[in-house]
Amino acid sequence: MVDELNYKPSELMVVNAARLLRDGDVVFVGVGIPNLACNLAMRTHAPNLQMIYEAGVIGAQPSRLPLSIGDPTLVSGALSVCSMYDIFTLYLQRGNVDVGFLGGAQIDQFGNINATVIGDYKNPKVRLPGSGGSMEIAAWANRCYIITPHQKRRFPARVDFRTSIGFLSGGDARKETGVRGAGPEAVVTNLGLMQPNQDGELILTALHPGVSFDQVRENTGWDLKQSETCIVTEPPKQEELRILREELDPGRIYI
Repeated sequence: MVDELNYKPSELMVVNAARLLRDGDVVFVGVGIPNLACNLAMRTHAPNLQMIYEAGVIGAQPSRLPLSIGDPTLVSGALSVCSMYDIFTLYLQRGNVDVGFLGGAQIDQFGNINATVIGDYKNPKVRLPGSGGSMEIAAWANRCYIITPHQKRRFPARVDFRTSIGFLSGGDARKETGVRGAGPEAVVTNLGLMQPNQDGELILTALHPGVSFDQVRENTGWDLKQSETCIVTEPPKQEELRILREELDPGRIYI
């Protein structure tokens, strides 16, 4: 029997990210935790979820956990396989992708993501992998979810480099660029959920069980605000944990 009370922070993030997905969503998903969240949603409340992978796979039905966006297991049983160019132009930019799952080394007060450098761009402390397809996904997906552990170094007031667009400096700044996507709808962490207010600023809207607002604020690099309707999320259910541990990631690669 799976112990509902004994779960890891990574499992908590996966479960809460999965719960955000809606049945019938078309999701642009990468490997790792976003992939686990999508597959968990498909096996629980969203059986009609459609997964799209950057390499050109549409409607993926992987029989095992894919190790990369080009893993052959993604092709078996998929609805369609096309070029990467077609994925980004004919699907993403045309508005056919409901959700983009994103992560990053830094996420700032207005949901902008840095996956490029830590420090000065010309002389960085750390050089990161860069955008990949995340810049386009952040701009053109109808809505985005961001998943990352909640640590102060990951949540500065301003990112060192804007790899992927959130709400820029807030207000109408994103709208004025002309990108169609609505931007980040939620940031899921191991402490809670943050969502943008009317100005595009991320505020705390949900706490995970046993977590206090002060704990979240201490791990955030700006003066974090708390929603008046802030809730406490439900802990992972036994079946959700069983699927994660026994079906999706039995080798504990990501959880």
